[in-house]
Amino acid sequence: MSSIKKILVANRGEIALRIMRTAREMNIATVAVFSEADRKSPHVRYADEAVCIGPAASSESYLRGDKIIQVCRELHVDAIHPGYGFLSENAGFAQMVREAGIIFIGPSPEAIEIMGSKLAAKQAASRYNIPMVPGTETAITDRMEAKTRAREIGYPILIKASAGGGGKGMRVVDNESDFDEQMDRAVSEAQTSFGDGSVFIEKYITSPKHIEIQILGDQHGNIIHLFERECSIQRRHQKVIEEAPSISITNETRVEMGRCAIDVAKSCGYYGAGTVEFILDEQGNFYFLEMNTRLQVEHPVTEQITGVDLVKQMIFIAEGKPLTLKQSDLAIKGHAIEVRVYAEDATNNFLPDVGTLHTYIKPGGNGVRVDDGFEQGMDIPIYYDPMIAKLITYGADREETIQKMIRAIDEYQISGVQTTLPFCKFVMNHPVFRSGNFDTNFVINHFLPQMLTEEISSDSARLAAIISTHLLQKTQSDTDLNNASENKKASLWKLRRMHNL
Repeated sequence: MSSIKKILVANRGEIALRIMRTAREMNIATVAVFSEADRKSPHVRYADEAVCIGPAASSESYLRGDKIIQVCRELHVDAIHPGYGFLSENAGFAQMVREAGIIFIGPSPEAIEIMGSKLAAKQAASRYNIPMVPGTETAITDRMEAKTRAREIGYPILIKASAGGGGKGMRVVDNESDFDEQMDRAVSEAQTSFGDGSVFIEKYITSPKHIEIQILGDQHGNIIHLFERECSIQRRHQKVIEEAPSISITNETRVEMGRCAIDVAKSCGYYGAGTVEFILDEQGNFYFLEMNTRLQVEHPVTEQITGVDLVKQMIFIAEGKPLTLKQSDLAIKGHAIEVRVYAEDATNNFLPDVGTLHTYIKPGGNGVRVDDGFEQGMDIPIYYDPMIAKLITYGADREETIQKMIRAIDEYQISGVQTTLPFCKFVMNHPVFRSGNFDTNFVINHFLPQMLTEEISSDSARLAAIISTHLLQKTQSDTDLNNASENKKASLWKLRRMHNL
């Protein structure tokens, strides 16, 4: 077993800080790498050492594995933690790290390679009794044969890129007349996004829920799961709100999903932290979707309900230590919800927004956690994912956790850019979300941009009426007028808190 003394975090922002904080608790030194755009970022100051590795573009900085390894050699780094995104699921980079004699805090290059291809992942998992969505077992090479298979499966179908994720290279086909056009689009997008135009088809589940299981495996063959996360509130096939546990599954389904997730990990000799994703249909049947061979953005909700520091466990596993946790040691305690605070305008199709954080005041209090990588006065760069922070609340049950989230959103003050906070509050208050009867089509079925603008306009109109009433009451005493002024201020403050103005 190797004892890690210094970790380079090959990432930026909130996840870099998240990893560094656990490393500091473990008395492990940290090295930050950063682009020119991130020179003033908090993670750069927090690290024990920091090195600029290139210009703002990620292709010239955070994706330059050769530069990262060079820094490791110069600063005598023992291990690299890739976080998520960038090089975290790059089998070639993991292999470079291994060959350089540096510990990669994550799975083996071989496991990343297998699970990085949705087709290879399905083929590996098929050796176990794991339910699969009906579809093609190999990449499509013959369109006529693919159309025949699509007819057998039954429309609608989904054309999916074998490589990558994030909703790219995915097209829903409702009938055969649209097949060729959607196929061309899926292949083109897959090639552009991932350098691999391989696609396959599977049955499209029309109203699915997205459920994922967190697993941990050591290098001695021990694998456990840490229960599920509900990730169905999405836009553009990307998650916005996650929670643990899921309101949608029974304990029997939870146990069976956990077993399947462990078997998927076994199928590729997995070690480290990973996530096995499933879709759940309207009848409660679940199907294996894919495996993410890294730490997930939404890992804090699992940490909240289990009390397990996943980053710490990843470091122990990378050192070669056996898991000290057994499945029987784990239990779900309470409920946790995470909302992703993106610099996006939900009233304009969730388009990214850029600008300066003129106001940036975080919420606090019991049961509130904020993982972020920005400070007031910083710019939101155009070069990277637009996520500003992750806001997590934890309570004894789901209702308490939702109420804490609404309160925390009201307290979160951000100006200078549009954010997803108003949308997230809309979701928290929506009866469909409160009841649990939602799926991945929530945004399509229940949200229109004007719902946010109408809510703001309605509150503004009420405020204007209050102010007008005060101004028209000319016969009031000076004391009354002063009270009216105070009410006006209180109303303005309330409106600002409600909408993060």
